[in-house]
Amino acid sequence: MSTYKLDRTLAALADPHRRRVVDLLRERPRRAGELAEATQISFPAMSRHLKTLRTSGLVEEDRDAFDSRVRIYRLSDKPMADLKTWLEETERLWTCQLAAFRSHLQKTRK
Repeated sequence: MSTYKLDRTLAALADPHRRRVVDLLRERPRRAGELAEATQISFPAMSRHLKTLRTSGLVEEDRDAFDSRVRIYRLSDKPMADLKTWLEETERLWTCQLAAFRSHLQKTRK
């Protein structure tokens, strides 16, 4: 994952309203109005949050099959999978670093 994409993902998830939207979309795809009602924020504010989530790639937008004016939002798997991979790699790095530090401390105590 490029640093730019990771930065966009983390920036999008930095807002608590957008994290709540992600939580809601984990359950099932939803309309923008449903998301605004569930999060108790205005429709214009929800529109801005959804734009940020779409730009980051976390959310995808589809049109309703019966009414093309209605937009349905769902999560995209790739950004979260990339974030998980980055976190796992970072955890491995820190685990190795801390193990080396612990070994160093044990050697210097003797």
